Amino acid sequence: MKTFSKLLVLAVVIVSFLAAGTAYAEHHAVKVAKKDGIGSYLTDIKGMTLYAFKKDTPGKSVCEGPCAEKWPAFFREKVAPKDGLAEADFGTITRGDGKKQTTYKGMPLYYFFKDAKPGDTAGHGFNDVWFVVNP
Repeated sequence: MKTFSKLLVLAVVIVSFLAAGTAYAEHHAVKVAKKDGIGSYLTDIKGMTLYAFKKDTPGKSVCEGPCAEKWPAFFREKVAPKDGLAEADFGTITRGDGKKQTTYKGMPLYYFFKDAKPGDTAGHGFNDVWFVVNP
């Protein structure tokens, strides 16, 4: 009976570990969505659209102050890409304000404060400098 109890405890520990790893990966996932008139674009796991700023350069964000309030930085310590995206295309930069930000192919990723629900793309084309990120 003791052996069965030990095996049961071990099985519970293994299942818990695997479930936690899956939850971690899902929380950090970036996926591809599609929308008529927009095409394919990157979202977080919840379906919230990720944007790029035309004035940024690879590895550097210039969106600061009021800009950063309307365009919050997207950051995940480690990205778990889905839908054929490559992990090597994602990285991290440190912004001028000291905060970290996730990049895709070197370009910083952002949310838009007016996107209220998954699938919203209100920031696409904003001032002709903000665009969804086409993978």
